[in-house]
Amino acid sequence: MTGAGMSALGGEVDLFLRAAPEKVWDLVSDVTRIGEFSPETFEAEWTHGATGPAVGARFKGHVKRNGVGPTYWSPCTVTQCVEPGPDGRGLFEFAVGLDGNHINTWGYRLEPEGDGTRVTEYFRLTPSWYVRGYWMLLGRLRGRTNERGMRTTLERMKAVVES
Repeated sequence: MTGAGMSALGGEVDLFLRAAPEKVWDLVSDVTRIGEFSPETFEAEWTHGATGPAVGARFKGHVKRNGVGPTYWSPCTVTQCVEPGPDGRGLFEFAVGLDGNHINTWGYRLEPEGDGTRVTEYFRLTPSWYVRGYWMLLGRLRGRTNERGMRTTLERMKAVVES
């Protein structure tokens, strides 16, 4: 795993998985499986008629903040959905929040590498004044929590695809 990186309003973690990009895609784009991997989002379901990943598809994630609470549902909308093509690259990204008022964006970039796939999970906060204020006060702490969670998520995915 390479080092995590935090930007002004986000962060990312990457990990090499010894699996084809298509196999990794099946995990990162199936939101109904997130409970197997994430330490905070313990379930998710497609909503508003969506049945799978596509730009504009909506789902809701059931979150237990910091793994202990509070517990709440977060509405999400898929913003980018690029299945791995001949070059092996893929991208699955979704915005969290109500339409027109997204708080942050989460995503997975897939890059073929040798006999497997390098997966990068990332998050970016929407640069509104109130989010910038939150990040100034609690950003480092929350950023570290997100990085640990992303690392855990990717390591759990790795265990599934490499078993």
